[in-house]
Amino acid sequence: MLNNITHVRGFTCWGAHMGIKSKRRDIALIYSEVPASAAALFTRNVVCAEPIKLSREHIKDGLAQAFVINSGNANACTGKEGWKGAVAMAETTASELRIAKENVIVASTGLIGEPFPTEKVVGGIKECAKKLSNREIAGSLTANAILTTDTFAKEGFTSFSVDGIQINMGGIAKGSGMIHPDMGTMLAFIVCDIAITPKLLDQALRRAVDKSFNMITVDGDTSTNDMVAVMCNGKAGNKEITEKNASYDLFLSHLENLCTHLAKLIISDGEGSTKLIEYRTKGAKSEEEARQIVRTVSNSNLVKTAIFGSDPNWGRIIAAAGRSGVVFDPEQVDLYIGTDMNKMVPVLEKGQPVSDVRDKLRKVMTSSNIIILIDLNQGEEESVGWGSDFSYEYVRINAEYTT
Repeated sequence: MLNNITHVRGFTCWGAHMGIKSKRRDIALIYSEVPASAAALFTRNVVCAEPIKLSREHIKDGLAQAFVINSGNANACTGKEGWKGAVAMAETTASELRIAKENVIVASTGLIGEPFPTEKVVGGIKECAKKLSNREIAGSLTANAILTTDTFAKEGFTSFSVDGIQINMGGIAKGSGMIHPDMGTMLAFIVCDIAITPKLLDQALRRAVDKSFNMITVDGDTSTNDMVAVMCNGKAGNKEITEKNASYDLFLSHLENLCTHLAKLIISDGEGSTKLIEYRTKGAKSEEEARQIVRTVSNSNLVKTAIFGSDPNWGRIIAAAGRSGVVFDPEQVDLYIGTDMNKMVPVLEKGQPVSDVRDKLRKVMTSSNIIILIDLNQGEEESVGWGSDFSYEYVRINAEYTT
């Protein structure tokens, strides 16, 4: 995935610095030259930011033409003035681009509870609108403008063919801490030039997010601002996808892959993280049970701290699985840990510990990429998720976040 969102037909973007953050760019604008089929998913946290409230209303008709994002201020727990700020973002974007304000999806990320700098944000939107571009540098500036504690921009791109027509899809994301999606402070924006109905796009996004962004965790905290949004403007010229056929399946596959790529970039940049862990559960009675075990184990602080310390304390893994709420027979469980699916170290076999395994595990646990596989041997369903370790640096970053 070498290209970025500027390689998708009919989309332009820009990222500006207006002083919300001291040095980094902090306003981003992504624009479709025509109204696009759109879908979005939002945080399940009942305490949600003002832009979430507004965007939930704007996305109801399945149409959008612009994403506008500020970073450095979450516009959450900001009351009436925060609401006015979110509305001002939509209205200013609409006015500058001469589009309907209801077709503007608004997002914010940053510190919660701080007064929203509406004047600075409005100024940034006007600057972005004047500089919208499809040059590759514009995509990079936009990707950087949505970051907070991230250490690098998160971009992705894919292309595929539908009925002999090349389809382009690109995305950007941000997130480093407060990551435990239902959908942490994580944001993702995806654009595509395929023609597809809003209803099918919504279904595809829900499936893709469930298998990607909803399967990552850094610290178990779900943010007030989480959002994943997508626009598909039809500029590729394909026959509109109106049913779940082979073209839909191909689109869904690439959407899932792009979302997974962006989700893994978020985890690889987890605050203070030193390791990326892939968690797999197989042999479950249902996909939901497999997902539940993955999410419980990946979110265990005891598991994450052991992995940070390269401690082969595998008992923490199986104990976390046992408290997941999934009923299974421990005497049937196999557990493997490794760095390559073809060279996994067996730790448990049918619930019995494998002898003389800790020395092998110590070497595995020093790796920066670790795979944990739990085989319940009680069904045919499986799931995969990703997480980071839990380091001293994570505590330092979050202990000093506002200071």
